[in-house]
Amino acid sequence: METKKIGVILSGCGNQDGSEIHEATLTLWAIHKNGADFQCFAPDVPQHHVLNHITGKEMDEQRNVLIESARIARGNIKALKLCDPARIDALILPGGLGAAKNLCSYAFDGPDCSVNEEVARVIREMHERGKPIGALCIAPVIIARVLGSIEVTIGQDRKTAENLARMGARHTPTLHGEIAVDRQNKIVTTPCYMLNSRVDQIGEGADNLVKAVLELID
Repeated sequence: METKKIGVILSGCGNQDGSEIHEATLTLWAIHKNGADFQCFAPDVPQHHVLNHITGKEMDEQRNVLIESARIARGNIKALKLCDPARIDALILPGGLGAAKNLCSYAFDGPDCSVNEEVARVIREMHERGKPIGALCIAPVIIARVLGSIEVTIGQDRKTAENLARMGARHTPTLHGEIAVDRQNKIVTTPCYMLNSRVDQIGEGADNLVKAVLELID
C-alpha cells in the first residue's frame, strides 16, 4: 500500500509571529504515527513583523517565513510555489498568529482579509481535486476566506465565529481535542490554542484531525 503524502504549510516559527510550534510539531508526529508521510512548505516572503516571545514587543529586525519555518522542519522544507497539489494526497495548515499575519492578513483585517497568492492557489487546487484539507487553531479562517461556504471550527470564540459567518462559512463549536468534519468539502478543523489548552490536548486534536484527513483521502 502506497504511503500517503501530506503537505504541511508553515508560517514561521513561534506562536506570536509564526507557526505555533506545538501544533506544527504534533501535526508532523500525528502524520507519521498514523502511517503517512509529510512534506513541509512555506511561502518565501518576509514575516509581517518579529516579536519578542517573552515581552510580546516588536523587535527591530526582519525575518523570512520560509527560513524561519525551516527551524521546525529541520531544514526539510520547500518554497510553497513548488507545491504541486497533484503530488500530495492532503493538505494541513497548523495555526499560530503567523497563519493570520504571514499566510493571510486576518489578524489586521478580520473577515476582509487577503490571502497570500500561493496559499490561496494551493487551497483552491486541492479543493478542486477533491483532496482533503485540515486546519488547526486560527488557520480555518484562511480556508474560509478562500473557499467560502464550508463548515469549520475555531472552538468557542464568538467574535471569530461571527467573522467566519461573514466570510460565508458555518461554525461548529468544539472543545479540547474535538474536530469538525465537513465531509462534502473534505475539510477537517480543530481548535487547539483557540481554547486554553494543554500540550497533551493539542496532541489529541492534531491526532484526531490527521486521522480524519487520512480517512477522507480517496
